[in-house]
This record gives sequence, C-alpha cells and structure tokens, in this order.
Amino acid sequence: MRQWRLIYDYPTSGAQNMAVDEAILSMGIPTLRFYEWSPGCLSLGYGQKIADVDFERTAAMGWDIVRRPTGGRAILHIDELTYSLALPADDPIAAGGIIESYRQISEALMAGLQHLGAHPAADRRTERDSAHSPACFETPSHYEMTVNGRKLIGSAQMRRKEGILQHGSLPLYGDIGRICDGLAYPDDTSREQARAQVQTHATTLSDALNGEAVPWEMAAEALLNGFREIFDVDFVRDELSEIERDLAARLAGEKYANPDWTARR
Repeated sequence: MRQWRLIYDYPTSGAQNMAVDEAILSMGIPTLRFYEWSPGCLSLGYGQKIADVDFERTAAMGWDIVRRPTGGRAILHIDELTYSLALPADDPIAAGGIIESYRQISEALMAGLQHLGAHPAADRRTERDSAHSPACFETPSHYEMTVNGRKLIGSAQMRRKEGILQHGSLPLYGDIGRICDGLAYPDDTSREQARAQVQTHATTLSDALNGEAVPWEMAAEALLNGFREIFDVDFVRDELSEIERDLAARLAGEKYANPDWTARR
C-alpha cells in the first residue's frame, strides 16, 4: 500500500494558498491537501487575460485576486472545498499524459462524491468549447465532474520536472453565478446573460443533492475516502514542514501577491 501525506489546512489568502501548493510540489512528497480561502478569492488561470477581471466590482465584493500556476479560466473560491494533489514525477499517476492523469484522479473524485449521495459523470470530451467565457465553471474539460450535465468540480493541472500538481474546486452551496459579479462585461445585460449561462451549466453540491447542505469537513472526508479506495493509499495526517512554510512565505510575497505576476497577461 502506498503512503501519501494528508494536510487539512487553515483558511488563508489566495496568494498563500497558491504558494503552499507550489511549495508542496517542489518537495516531491505525495500530498493530498484540503483547504479554504479567506477572504473569498477570484483566481485566474495561468494564461488568462487580466482584462477578464472587473477590479472595481471585485474590490467592492471584498474578494482577493490571484493568478494560479495552473491553466484554465476564472474560479470564485467561496463557500467551497478545495483539494490539491501533488505527486512526484515517478508516481504512476504522473507517468502518463495529462488527460490520462485527469481520468485517474477523476475516478477518486467521483467515488468521493458518490459517498455523499451524488451521481456524477466524468467523460473525455470529444472536442473543446471554442467560445470564450472567462468563467471556468461554464464549460467542463476532460473528465471533470458533472451532475445531470452541469459541472460540479473544476480542476486544473501543471507539470514540472518535480512532478504534477492538480487542484480543484468543489462549490458546496450558494449562487454559482456570483463569479460574474467580479468579471468584466461590456454592460449589465451581458453580465446577467453570463450569470444565467453559468447557472445553467454549473451547479453546487447542495443543488446536486436536492438542497441538502454538506459541511466542509464531511465533504473533505468523502473525497479522502474516494482517493483511499481508488488508489489504495494509506494517508498519514501531517502539517507543512518548516522548509515548505518558508518557501511558501517567499513565493506568496515575491510571486503570488506580486501585482506583476497577477497582471502578467
């Protein structure tokens, strides 16, 4: 049985969360991390245009803005459970291509959601949506979780010589269309149309369970059990090492909280 590290982390800023994920990846230790964001945060994909953000409205909402090291489109991190999985390059899950690793990790996420009573699907898409939408949850990618055709978990991955990092967002409750309040649109009509599109194509765990509220801790335990079952892993509860904490603090200050990094596109 393989052994992975398990970290339940405290709610913290977007810059700190992204810095911790990168610091963990650099250590090459298989690690599953569950965390939250405080305050709420709008995260942009690595290559996403900064023009997608409405800075005035985001500030009025009290939301942070951060650029992820992974790809994809914008995600609003609020009322959610976030997972990250860091694996060394020689791990069997990391050995295949990106789509194959997505498929394997999706099996664990699917098993976890089934523990909560959801009935998700995760399929390889035959083609990618070419229409531009700044919101991640409007369009599922390969093997992302959907319930009744609506996206439930948004994930993104990056690969480095040290290994792979995949992290993702499971909205627990609330208005999935709130993200549009922090994105840039030409007028209010366009914003409301976009909100309706997101609400049509995405969902929360509560909505997927017909209004049942699932506490953060219960959702985390369910996903943990999914990873344990699918990958036959023995988890060891742990905390960040001093080296990881120091590296994360440096990355947060020099990179993820740096306006030059945030506005790089």
